Amino acid sequence: MKYNFKKLEKNLVEFIRNQVRKTGIKRAVIGLSGGIDSTVSAFLSVKALGNDNVLGLMMPYKTSSKESLSDAKKVVQRLKIRSKIVDITKMVDSYIDKQNDEMSLVRKGNIMARMRMIVLYDESVKENALVIGTGNKTEILLGYTTIFGDSACAINPVGGLYKTGLRGLAKYINVPEKIIRKKPSADLWSGQTDEGELGFTYDDVDRYLFQKIDKKKKLPELMRMGFKPDFIKRVNKMIKKNKFKSQLPVVAKSTVIK
Repeated sequence: MKYNFKKLEKNLVEFIRNQVRKTGIKRAVIGLSGGIDSTVSAFLSVKALGNDNVLGLMMPYKTSSKESLSDAKKVVQRLKIRSKIVDITKMVDSYIDKQNDEMSLVRKGNIMARMRMIVLYDESVKENALVIGTGNKTEILLGYTTIFGDSACAINPVGGLYKTGLRGLAKYINVPEKIIRKKPSADLWSGQTDEGELGFTYDDVDRYLFQKIDKKKKLPELMRMGFKPDFIKRVNKMIKKNKFKSQLPVVAKSTVIK
């Protein structure tokens, strides 16, 4: 995959500016996790709208990494944007504590992601702003996201970029090297990393997705390129199983009988 990062940056900045302002709105709200995806979206949003028109929200939970919060604060300082910290611990725990069964880490993680989106959308009303998305193309295709949680947004400037392409753009626009180098993580529980949970690296899966989705290569070609059957099966299953997450809800057709 080769990108013209100069042209890409220009197109994405114009996308944000045009999509936000055609609604009559001038401001944007973005959740800052301290990770590369939200950082890139924030950098682009500031270039599009100006730092006074971007609000960065940091929404830690009690198990969140302290490093995530400190990295998010550094992004705020670097971009000179307005910011707010909203601790979601009490909100999340008030629901979890009322459950009678043992709740899995995945369920807890989903609750955290959706609670953050409640905060983001509430702030967007207060600010008269649009929520900017931060999910990349790899996550969207694999369904590695929480529907109505971190996948929710008004517009998404980075949703057409594979994770590896997003890293390249991050370097081009001078995102702090520490954020670029850190292991991708949703930071939903202690020690969680994206690649550890997925079972493969972003480099490997991005190469596969690019050939399968963008280049439309068939199974025999993909295998000749060196992709292993177990890997292909696992990734294809994720794509099929989670496709609904990236689509609008299916509405049943009804025929009125007179």
